[in-house]
Amino acid sequence: MSNKSASVTPMMAQFLEIKEGHPDALLFYRMGDFYELFFDDAVAAAEALDIALTKRGKHLGEDIPMCGVPVHSAEGYLLTLIRKGFRVAVCEQMEDPAEAKKRGSKAVVKREVVRLVTPGTLTEESLLDARRHNFLAAYAQVRGQSALAWADISTGSLSVMTCAPVALGPELARLAPREVLVSESGEGEFGQIIEESGASLTVLGSAAFDSTNGLSRMCRLYSVESLDGFGSFDRHEIAALAAVVEYLEITQKGKLPLLRPPVKEYRDGAMQIDAATRRSLELTNSMTGGRAGSLLGAIDKTITSPGARLLERRLSAPSRSLETVQSRLDSVEFAHEQPALFEDVREALKSVHDLDRALSRLALDRGGPRDMAAIRNSIAAARALHDLLPEQMPDILGHARAGLVGLEEIGEHLEAALVAEPPLLTRDGAFIAAGYDEELDEFRKLRDEGRSVIAGLQTDYAKLSDIASLKIKHNNVLGYFIETTSTHAKKMMEPPLSETFIHRQTTANQVRFTTLELSELETRILNAGGRVLEIEKRLYSSLKDRILEEAARISALARAFAELDVISALAKLAREEGWTRPVVDDTRDFEIIGGRHPVVEAALKKDGTPFVANDCNLTEQSVWLLTGPNMAGKSTFLRQNALIAALAQTGSFVPATSAHIGLVSQIFSRVGASDDLARGRSTFMVEMVETAAILNQADDRALVILDEIGRGTSTYDGLSIAWATLEHLHEVNRCRSLFATHYHELTALSARLEGVENATVRVKEWEGEVVFLHEVKRGTAEGSYGVQVARLAGLPAQVVERAKVVLEMLEKGERETGRGPDSLIDELPLFSATPSAPSPTPATESEVEERLKGVLPDNLTPREALDLVYELKALTTPESN
Repeated sequence: MSNKSASVTPMMAQFLEIKEGHPDALLFYRMGDFYELFFDDAVAAAEALDIALTKRGKHLGEDIPMCGVPVHSAEGYLLTLIRKGFRVAVCEQMEDPAEAKKRGSKAVVKREVVRLVTPGTLTEESLLDARRHNFLAAYAQVRGQSALAWADISTGSLSVMTCAPVALGPELARLAPREVLVSESGEGEFGQIIEESGASLTVLGSAAFDSTNGLSRMCRLYSVESLDGFGSFDRHEIAALAAVVEYLEITQKGKLPLLRPPVKEYRDGAMQIDAATRRSLELTNSMTGGRAGSLLGAIDKTITSPGARLLERRLSAPSRSLETVQSRLDSVEFAHEQPALFEDVREALKSVHDLDRALSRLALDRGGPRDMAAIRNSIAAARALHDLLPEQMPDILGHARAGLVGLEEIGEHLEAALVAEPPLLTRDGAFIAAGYDEELDEFRKLRDEGRSVIAGLQTDYAKLSDIASLKIKHNNVLGYFIETTSTHAKKMMEPPLSETFIHRQTTANQVRFTTLELSELETRILNAGGRVLEIEKRLYSSLKDRILEEAARISALARAFAELDVISALAKLAREEGWTRPVVDDTRDFEIIGGRHPVVEAALKKDGTPFVANDCNLTEQSVWLLTGPNMAGKSTFLRQNALIAALAQTGSFVPATSAHIGLVSQIFSRVGASDDLARGRSTFMVEMVETAAILNQADDRALVILDEIGRGTSTYDGLSIAWATLEHLHEVNRCRSLFATHYHELTALSARLEGVENATVRVKEWEGEVVFLHEVKRGTAEGSYGVQVARLAGLPAQVVERAKVVLEMLEKGERETGRGPDSLIDELPLFSATPSAPSPTPATESEVEERLKGVLPDNLTPREALDLVYELKALTTPESN
């Protein structure tokens, strides 16, 4: 596509030259009111966007494919392309086409790529999920040490942490970045990990990760001599930060967003949760990929977008700092105890906007008057919130209240400058309030009231000349002119009136004049519309600069809003759901009384079904060995205790009657079956890989939940693996564990291992049916009830009956002879596809239904109702046939 020939038009030559500089992106080439795409870009975009593919001219003898999208609706098309994995180079016209024509009829309008749109560099409101971060990350290695940096340019946050290669996957799972940058040398080693996280992989040259040049780049960004004022950053951390900034300079064409100073984070400051555990627990995303059905979806009662993002960050990385956890719980408890006050707080928060994203758009010149109005309205809401909250509150709430004031001056300035409901775009005009700028008001008056201004001037001239019949008129040739009769004209042509009135034209009956004032007024009226827009744009630029000067304080205000939102939301959640404050301390205790699964409980509540609460105590015995049938609720019990621990260290109340939790350093979950066929891993291999990760990493502060280890292989292999795993958790990891299994042989370990306690999920058999009680008690299960569960699942009756026969013979043979299943196989009669003679069966359901069709319950007497019961009973017993 870069080849040119003599027949290439100037416009196409320009396109090809610009495209050559951006070979990996679709080029949105601005032509008037459309972005046009050509060649392979057009073919790819037309298919991805489902729009018409046409052609325009020829190149090297071939038709040039072309498609286009309107500029005014381009954002929607951009979102579709980004979601489908494309990158887009936006090429704008940098001059007015009229200016280009001055250089010649064949001159091409100057165009430049003003921005590269990539998954990690989105800022437009329509392209982003308001309640989630949009992170761009970079992974760097310097002299054997590695670091991960990440930024959200839509909010200005920038963070970095030391991150060993083994921790990269878990950290990407926590952050869920949209795009990750690596060096050319790191692509092979980390590319697969990044792609498995769901992020887009972008490879940069090694120079982008150079720590020496990177330090200079970071210092220039913040106009400082050293980064020491922001913290102590090692070389590998600077390299990762610098790569993020370098990429932003490339994609934003040198116009950097407002990035707050970098924050250094530490892995040991947060509870460690790997990718598999996040998926299993469905912390922030359900198995289907959305928020619905996740823990976050069940607990999120925040009102503002920044509050929702803060809650997600905290839930993704529960704190391991006892001081931080206690401080958050103190604030939630304070809000919980004052429901009326914090309902007023939540009502006030409804007037708050997404300040960080508004600031970012303004800094990148992608904002508009509405972003300014959002800041104005939020400052007004801040004042009201500050006056609403008492002075004496827990630390976090107190700091948030203090951050609500200090911006009154700029708030008042914006109040005076902007109309109540400004338009979205600057080019639409009409966003500066009347009375703010005298010159703007004057030109608006000329534009909107030109006729009345002319009428006023006519009255002045009639008085000056003492000619009542004097008129000011307009035509397309002369423009505005003063007209009077020939008789009066002589007077106007003589001093002193001739000094004011200038003769322009004489007709048969009239004489026409003008004045310097009228000529100037005419020019101003004709240009008033354009001047109004020019003045508004100038005032917009001035207001934007004023706002950006206060960016740091506005960002602090945004953080205060988010904190108040999260605390008030968690307090409301606790009140409505009956949650309680957990006791969190530095012990290894773990005791939950009346614990519930928040997501399952919410789902059952919609159906009016109560959730069965259960206790869990890992304080005395650190391992619970849980037995019981499928569908009885073992997996729910395992997960709910892990979720309660995560919620507690997030700083939330928990779904339990009471909870005492010694700080948990890690949560590991191996629950449920999955495979990874793309990497050649069977379900059992995935199970073993995840189990290996747990046994190799879990420390004595970890909480481990395991379900059905060893089920993907033969019975004895699986039992052996489960046995050894349980011993390792107890003897080596020495962590708190919930271990669910179908291998009843393992229950014997409770007598040999001091820290192992047997527990089971209760079931009840009634008339051959199995009833799941969902209650966890200490002890062992009486059986697996697998055949009953199979019947409930809908297996054919013949298969269920056959399974019962086989099960009975195997159990009897092993009990009486001590022989295993292999030696008993030959003694089992073969399955018969021909059913045995049917025994008398009850009446079919249709007979009962037929009888009930004619029954009107409200019309039955007690005696008739009792007779009906006996009649239906007779229909449903074999004797009745």
